[in-house]
Amino acid sequence: MSGLRKGYTTGTCAAIAARAAVIALVTGRAPERESVVVPCGERITAEIEDASIDGSSAECAVRKYAGDDPDVTDGLLIYSRVTLVKSGITVDGGEGVGRVTKPGLRLAVGEAAINETPRRMIISAAAEALEECGAECGAHVTVSVPGGRETAERTFNPRLGIEGGISILGTTGIVEPMSTKAVMDTIELELGFRRANGYGYALVTPGNYGRDYIMERFGTDIDAAVKCSNYIGFAIDTACEKGFKGMLLIGHAGKLIKLAAGIMNTHSCTADGRAEVICANAALEGAPMEALEAVMESVTTDDAAAVLKRYGLLDAVMERIAKRIEYHMDKRCKKRMKYAFIVFSNVYGELCRGGSEEVIKEALNEDISHRDGDGRRRNADR
Repeated sequence: MSGLRKGYTTGTCAAIAARAAVIALVTGRAPERESVVVPCGERITAEIEDASIDGSSAECAVRKYAGDDPDVTDGLLIYSRVTLVKSGITVDGGEGVGRVTKPGLRLAVGEAAINETPRRMIISAAAEALEECGAECGAHVTVSVPGGRETAERTFNPRLGIEGGISILGTTGIVEPMSTKAVMDTIELELGFRRANGYGYALVTPGNYGRDYIMERFGTDIDAAVKCSNYIGFAIDTACEKGFKGMLLIGHAGKLIKLAAGIMNTHSCTADGRAEVICANAALEGAPMEALEAVMESVTTDDAAAVLKRYGLLDAVMERIAKRIEYHMDKRCKKRMKYAFIVFSNVYGELCRGGSEEVIKEALNEDISHRDGDGRRRNADR
């Protein structure tokens, strides 16, 4: 990540805007720039935009800056409106800030989707500004994000039961470009959400190929699958920790074949080995040298599968690979939960499966049981 620009979170924007709005309301003049110290210890300074004072309240905005991270909230104005009260500091969400409608998100149903750390930052920023201005009172802060409702449609919020806008987020106050931690946090959040909503089985896929296959092959709601990206080992560990009975992993051969070599982080910069896995198992099935050479020269797993099919070895080789995946899944799960997996190809459909057939049946049936007659997902804690 060297050389990539960091940004700052929506929580940091709201905190800076709240500080500026307190100053504007108490002194009658909004500052041009303000800053806060974020949880990671850095001081973040930002320009204040669209400041206004209206009798008993003041509002200021800070524009979200994501640095080099591909964040859909980049460029949005994050507003904080402050009204003075007798004592204490409270925080709520307004236009464009989502509301929690389902349990499992560390926020009560009905609350504004302002996470714990940014909430503390906003309260701290407002309190410090009141003290510095000599105001012996409290404040109510309302955070709003024009355009937040539309932007939220491009986030995980609709899947998590957060309606009406984006979440105000941030654990460190800064945005690390392409943060591994952010991906893992999302996996943990989605698995936790499903467990809290009554799911006994985790349906997991590395990416969009897997989610499309789930829909087309099994008729299962595409939103049922937790997208784990390359972090399959982490998803297995997290599903175990959350107390799922079992986990069904469905994915393209380009990712899942790596599991046969014990590779649980499937990013190509960490490890590849797809051709080697296929070649080794083909050799054990007696494939001739020319077939092995063709497999090793294959660009994709679909190409390698085509070679095996020509030699009449595809089913036998994939059966061997399934057994190797089972071996490594057994080691990772350590009897903490049952599991199953389905490996597919864009060209040849399902290549192999393994683990517990019960998990496959129960995981897919469970998704259907969580939908109503019109195909919409129901609250599992009904």
